[in-house]
Amino acid sequence: MSSSIVLPPSFGYVAAGLVSTVWVLGWQMLVVGKHRKRSGIKYPQLYAEKAEAEASKDAFLFNCAQRAHQNTIEHMPIVVVTTLVTSMKNPVFAGYACGLWALSRVLYTLGYTTGDPAKRNTRGGILGELPLFGLFLGSTYTAFDLLRSSA
Repeated sequence: MSSSIVLPPSFGYVAAGLVSTVWVLGWQMLVVGKHRKRSGIKYPQLYAEKAEAEASKDAFLFNCAQRAHQNTIEHMPIVVVTTLVTSMKNPVFAGYACGLWALSRVLYTLGYTTGDPAKRNTRGGILGELPLFGLFLGSTYTAFDLLRSSA
């Protein structure tokens, strides 16, 4: 017995939004790699030790880049799940929200890697909270609507 999943024509927005997160993660990996090389922090060390970061601006910037990347990775399960659930009812909104969130992570990373971690949110990185909140609401509404319609 076979079954099929029919995707709406506007599902391309969802795919584009999700793929944009992959590109952002790849770019962040390059940023982390650049700062790792400059700082001389060897693998498998995840972060520069406190003394290293205090003694070296390059080590501190490595920690900033690594933290921006790690924070993005921490958000990814939430972004992917809420994007996919929201897309069941509102694929265009889900795709745009995911893409805007990905763009905000670029701003977040650029701010964080200035060497002043507070700039991670003052350079536009905080804007990612708006599409993320929209995805929270959209996925909650979609889940509720699906449950209601199945009753």
